[in-house]
Amino acid sequence: MSEAMDVRRASTRVALAATGLVAVAYLVVAVGVVGLFMQNQLAQIDAQLTGSVHFNRQPEEGEPYEAPAPRSPGGVPILAWRLETDGTLLADTRNPFTNLPAEAQDVEQPETFTLDGHDVRLAGFTAPDGDRLILGQSLDPLYGSRATIVGAEIVIAPVLLLVVFLGAVAIGRRVAAPIERARIRQLEFTADASHELRTPLSVIEANTSLALREERSAEWYRTAFERVDRESKRMHRLVDDMLWLARFDATQAAPTSEPVDLATLARQTVDRFAVVAEARRLRLGVEAPEATAVVNAPPDWLDRLLGVLVDNACRYSPDGGLVTISIGVQGARASLTVDDSGPGIPESDRARVFDRFHRATDTPGGAGLGLAIGDAIVRATHGRWSVGSSPSGGARMSVSWPLAFPGPRTATGPAPGRAGAETA
Repeated sequence: MSEAMDVRRASTRVALAATGLVAVAYLVVAVGVVGLFMQNQLAQIDAQLTGSVHFNRQPEEGEPYEAPAPRSPGGVPILAWRLETDGTLLADTRNPFTNLPAEAQDVEQPETFTLDGHDVRLAGFTAPDGDRLILGQSLDPLYGSRATIVGAEIVIAPVLLLVVFLGAVAIGRRVAAPIERARIRQLEFTADASHELRTPLSVIEANTSLALREERSAEWYRTAFERVDRESKRMHRLVDDMLWLARFDATQAAPTSEPVDLATLARQTVDRFAVVAEARRLRLGVEAPEATAVVNAPPDWLDRLLGVLVDNACRYSPDGGLVTISIGVQGARASLTVDDSGPGIPESDRARVFDRFHRATDTPGGAGLGLAIGDAIVRATHGRWSVGSSPSGGARMSVSWPLAFPGPRTATGPAPGRAGAETA
């Protein structure tokens, strides 16, 4: 629950920040759009006024300048005033502004003036008879268009920002959830590792402290050194497994895959564990079909996976027990199965056997990282787990992969499991 709350808070903060940035960007763009619109429209009005001025500078043949008679080349409504030489101001009958400020009577190039509370763009010229003709165009339609654009931007803004916020929240939660899970998992891994390392360190510290406190017998020293040796090896295995998992988690790409013959790999593993099996009188063997079982995977990874499975099988099998590695081919998949004669894995624990630092039994010697490493390898190599019981009542750990060279095959050996971990 706390993990989910942390993700929600983080994604909400990121979404608010993203929405704020979009709001600022939207404001800049909106102001820019209105500014460009006004600039463009004013340029068009100025062009129309300038064109009207040139169009009306000379009267048509035989037409005197007796009254304002503005003409526009484009048919745009033009306001007109005529200022006669005696100072008389005449306005066109269609012109609602009869008065013209004194500062506007000498205008030449287009300028904006306020007439009766309305902005009007004016331009003028002096006629051949000495009178001045001032032409203008009201900016009220332009301001109306600007108000429409601003209104549309105001309506769009909250909708856009809401969509951005909700989208950022959804994306943020999707992106942050795996990161948060990885962080929580790292914290749990560190706590579990610290707990696992504390026990062997305590044993080593206790034995060394007792050895240094007073003189002991040779037998006592031998026993103490055996405890220190055992705990040191346990720490070595634990640190090695932790470093492997850390490298695996940090690596972006898997090593180069190669064709690996599972039967050959199984025989090599049996040779490697022969001394262990002999020391405990275990019967360790391989059952392989005549058909070759070749899969594509990093050889070192498969070697480590099989080593983990066989090591677990040997550790949990009683003295004189049986450990069997079986290779099978069924359809287009090859399987590798390790059976032991140990206590087996209870059905209630089979869903958690791949969790880091989880151990299904109290048998000493392991730290609960072996199957976590194996699971990481299986997932990275596109394999499938099957967890069940062996014929002798112990554990059966089986993995299957697609054949490297699929073709017509006869089903032999254990059947591969379905996707994910299965229980038999």
